[in-house]
Order: sequence, then C-alpha cells, then structure tokens
Amino acid sequence: MAVGLDDFPLIPEIKGIRIGVAEAGIKRPNKKDVVIFELCEGASVAGVFTQNAFCAAPVRICQRHLGLEGSRYLLINTGNANAGTGKSGLATALKTCDALAAQVGVNVESILPFSTGVIGEPLPADKIIAAIPAALANLSPDNWHSAGVGIMTTDTLPKGSVRTFDFDGRTYTIAGISKGAGMIRPNMATMLGYIGSDIAMDVNLLQIILKSVVNKSFNRITVDSDTSTNDSCIAVVTGMAGNTKVTSIEEPLAQAFIAAFTEVMQELAHAIVRDGEGATKFVTVEVAGAAKQSDATKTAFEIAHSPLVKTALFASDPNWGRILAVVGRAGVENLDVDCVQLHINGFEIARDGGRSPDYREEHGKQAMAPEEIHIIVDLGMGDASDVVWTTDFSHEYVTINAEYRT
Repeated sequence: MAVGLDDFPLIPEIKGIRIGVAEAGIKRPNKKDVVIFELCEGASVAGVFTQNAFCAAPVRICQRHLGLEGSRYLLINTGNANAGTGKSGLATALKTCDALAAQVGVNVESILPFSTGVIGEPLPADKIIAAIPAALANLSPDNWHSAGVGIMTTDTLPKGSVRTFDFDGRTYTIAGISKGAGMIRPNMATMLGYIGSDIAMDVNLLQIILKSVVNKSFNRITVDSDTSTNDSCIAVVTGMAGNTKVTSIEEPLAQAFIAAFTEVMQELAHAIVRDGEGATKFVTVEVAGAAKQSDATKTAFEIAHSPLVKTALFASDPNWGRILAVVGRAGVENLDVDCVQLHINGFEIARDGGRSPDYREEHGKQAMAPEEIHIIVDLGMGDASDVVWTTDFSHEYVTINAEYRT
C-alpha cells in the first residue's frame, strides 16, 4: 500500500563494495534473509545506533567492533531481531561473526552484525552460518536491489536511493538502501540503513556528517512513535574515487558530498514513511514561527504521533480542531494561541487561534483528500522551524501488527 514510492533505482557499481544475498529460512522458506556486504581494505565506516536501552545483541557487538579494527564485512539477517535475548543472544551473534570471519580470513572484530525481525526469540545461528557460503558466492557490486529485498520485513517494496555528483574533474557516487515500515520513530537512524560512497574521507569526519544528516532525515520520521531495539545506520566510504582524503567539513568537496548525501538519506527516510504499515497518506508536518527549534520539533512530532490526527487523515476528515488541540498540549512555553495559524495543502484553515474567516468545509475536504498532505502550523513566536514526516493510521496497520507473529 506504499504511497507514491518510486521504483528501486538503478545503482551503479561503487568500487570497493560487493554484496551477497542468500536464503537461510530463518522465519520462512524461499525468502532472501541473509545479506553480506564486503568492504575493501582501508574503507572508512561510521555508524549510529538505537538509543533504546533494550538494544539488540548485534547492536552491542557492532558498537564494540566498530573502530577497533578496519571493518571488512557487514552480516545482516532478517526474520529475527536477536533482541531481548540476554547473554545467550550475544553468544549467538558472536558465533555468526566468528563463522564469517573464519571463512573470509579476517579477525572477528572486522565483522559488523545486524539483525531485524521478531523481538525476544533465540537467533537461529546455525541457519545463518549455513547460508554464509552461498552469500559469499553471490558477492557482486550489482546486488543493491537484491540486498534491498533481503533486508525487508513488513516492507512491501525494497527502498534504495542513489546520487552522483562531479567535483574537480571526478565523479562521485553515493548509494544506499534502507528497511522499515513499522516500529518507526527512530532515535538515531532507521530500522536498518546502509549507505556507501567511493569518496575518500577521514572516518571521524564521516561520523560527524552521518550523525548530523541523520538528524535531518531518519530522526525526523515517524510511523507509530515506537523506537526499535535494532536501529542501525552505517555509512561506508571506500576511497576508490581517487581524491585526496577529505579531512575538514569546511572543504568544498565535503560540502558537495553533504548535499548529495543528505538527498540520499532523506529519500531513504521518506521511502520508509511512504511504505509505512497500512499507510494511505504521506504527511509532511511543518512547524514554523517557533521561539526555538526544540519547540518546533516537539510540536511537529506531537502532531505526527497523535492517533486522533492520524485517523482523521486516514478518513480524509477535515477535523482540524484535533491539530490545534495537539499544539495546545505540546508544552510550548508562553504559547499565545491567538497567534497560531494553520494551513493544510495550501488552504488557510485557522488564523489568530480560530477558524479562518475564509475557511469553508469544502476547503477542508479538498485539503485532506490527497495522498500527499502538507500541514503547516505557524506558532507566531519567532523564526525557528522544523519538519517531520509521517503517515496516517489505517485499519491495515492494526491488522499487520495484530498478526505480526502468525
């Protein structure tokens, strides 16, 4: 039921990255559910992870391994989150890392593991280990689409994005895949996201850029306000483009990279919302006129999380008073409701804290009918603003999550 989600893009080879996909039968047969990324020696790898205290075993291991030694392989499984599994979960995650390390001849610290799926069930490590040879045999620079399929859970379509840009006579490529459709209110990144580029860049700078851009993309989306135990977003730069390594954010090449990188990350984040579980609307919530950005951010998220607003959006019901009610309880200090304005899809709905004199019910119906909804709230307090992207709530969302394990 994806809303306006484009076809998976054609992603060219990114030198220094190969991807292999295999079927392990973790949750069901005949499903690609193991993905391996092979990274060239010398690649720089940065990551951001869930801040959920019940973070999954692979997240803990990945955080421990990242930076200890050059990361060479990403090992991903779907169908089982290996979260809420205690010490045994750590042991089984390490077991899969050890198996891959032994087969490719690297130290185990060079393996970064990732899992997604049902929480609280033991990881079937033996199934994953049995699938590793097939995934390695499948390694290819052209497997981005297969990897996008391989990391899906309740997603209906694979999600990918790519940008190229020219700078000083060289062409650079940035490409990525992500997965996620439910349990989406990231507190760092997304359910799973992997972005690669051929640029040469200092790893510390890459980490700074990744964290900053995540806050403009994956940290500004929500489907159902639930933060996953397994959220992980990894950025890899291989250095194969041949440029002098970028070491400062002030460098013009760094700025060109950030612009293209942000486009890729936001497109991947939007794709998660567009494919939100049961979604029929893609909703942009923009809050302007705030005294400080934190007020704009929390007000936008309060609107995006409200079940009453989301169900009205699903019904195309112009019950816009629900939005004003959320603004009023968002906790904005010194809010003067007489200064608040509300626009939906270009229609002025409310002005000076009440219904606009020009508003008619048919305007509200026209505003709420499309698949793409843009809500703008102006608090009339200052110049700060922020944007959040979300979905409506449909009957299908309840069905998907009620039957997730069956």
